[in-house]
Amino acid sequence: MKKNDYVNSWLNEYNDQMKIRVEKREDMLKKKINPYKNGFMPDTLAIDLHKLYADLKKEEIEEKAKGKIYKLAGRVLLVRSFGKAAFLSFDDGSEKFQLYVKREELDAESAVEYDFLDYGDIVYVEGEAFKTNKGELSLKVHKFVLLTKAMRPLPEKFHGLSDPELRYRMRYVDLIMNPKGRETFVKRANVVRYVRDFFYKRDYLEVETPMLHSVAGGATARPFHTHHNALDIPMYMRIAPELHLKRLIVAGYPRVFELNRCFRNEGLSLKHNPEFTTIEFYQAFATYVDLMNLTEDLINGLAKDVIGSEEIIFNEKKISLTKPFNRMTIKESIVKYTSLSMSELEDKGKLMALLKGKGHIEADLQKHSAIELMMLVFDEFVEKNLIQPTFITEYPTAISPLSRRNDQNPEIVDRFELYINGWEVANAFSELNNPYDQLERFAEQADKKDQGDEEAQSMDYDYVRALEYGMAPTAGEGIGIDRLCMILTNNHSIRDVLLFPQLKNEQFFNTQDQNQEEQIQE
Repeated sequence: MKKNDYVNSWLNEYNDQMKIRVEKREDMLKKKINPYKNGFMPDTLAIDLHKLYADLKKEEIEEKAKGKIYKLAGRVLLVRSFGKAAFLSFDDGSEKFQLYVKREELDAESAVEYDFLDYGDIVYVEGEAFKTNKGELSLKVHKFVLLTKAMRPLPEKFHGLSDPELRYRMRYVDLIMNPKGRETFVKRANVVRYVRDFFYKRDYLEVETPMLHSVAGGATARPFHTHHNALDIPMYMRIAPELHLKRLIVAGYPRVFELNRCFRNEGLSLKHNPEFTTIEFYQAFATYVDLMNLTEDLINGLAKDVIGSEEIIFNEKKISLTKPFNRMTIKESIVKYTSLSMSELEDKGKLMALLKGKGHIEADLQKHSAIELMMLVFDEFVEKNLIQPTFITEYPTAISPLSRRNDQNPEIVDRFELYINGWEVANAFSELNNPYDQLERFAEQADKKDQGDEEAQSMDYDYVRALEYGMAPTAGEGIGIDRLCMILTNNHSIRDVLLFPQLKNEQFFNTQDQNQEEQIQE
């Protein structure tokens, strides 16, 4: 298509309401009124006016606000007209507020601009604070400027978008109409702020490591593939920053952290998105037990700072984030939540019988070792019961390719995972710093990859070389910020704590889109 074809294809989809707004815009231009003005700076937020006057009586406001002119700017959400006067529901991003506009009290220029107003437009106003006879704090407008003409109507009656797919795809509309959604992302920002401050106060250095890796490693997951044209080499979006962060421990930084995105080419679910936010942190001369204590402090303090309580509600379940958290070995947890005894945890027959009761196919189960079957039992029977914060420890070495072997029992590693609400929230271990042990484990992973396991890690010889220079005994941890935010804000889908979650490409100019537009305006 040519340039004009693209433009016309879009404009031809406008419905009747939008065409009326187009006509108003054209009328503004004919009268030499710019529909997209700039240079009008507010000096007050709605929330500030509430703090100043909300608790005062009508007469007290008249006395206190006498002669004071306030300048506000924001979006008009609703227009309730009563002939020559109207009440406007107004939102400047801090709080909703009421504007009172009486046309005869506007100057001539403002009155002309006011006549072009539709709900959804962005305006600048100047006026005096007062309380109506019904006791609602308002601004009596004397100057009115239409800053931005909105061409698409907002959802009416504050219902917002009812279709979750539309809410995620058009988050900008959802957040205009949905105060709860806006509050969720304010809390998310406060989570990130608190987490950063927590590590700054403990002398951790924040660093940035590559998003593009030449070797996919740091976790067991399927990577996204890409290609670097200038270097002519295959590359991968990082699945974890771990191996680069530990290189920095080798380099002599004793405490480092990175809070950033990771990418895994895996399925979508209520708890999974292909790009997600984690914090990974590493501390020299510490053990995984030290990080358990630190993690308790972090999450307990986070709840008190962001939520204001050590007890939260998720899906009508009370979750206490008071210290100390529960601690169990992986075998103890299986024994607690299944019919198996400790001696039966290495019995493939017993493990398979339990899993077949959950619908697993025997031929698939036969391919797994006893350790892998035990972990499947943990996934099926234990995770969902770990509602209160619980550290699970003593993971098998066979499934922990980057963890340090336990000195007393080399079959397990010094590792924990933290579960809250039945979800894995954090994963940590005392790091493997023996280069020869690491080389062998990389080789095992590489062999699995060669046999078709797309989630297995690749051989990273440079990382082995780094360990050969010597890495101090170190403990490291990763915490999923998205899941943590879900728990703290009582949201059941990861998409509700991501501003712009990944979706299928939208198809424009078809019947489905017309139906979507109709739904938005209903």
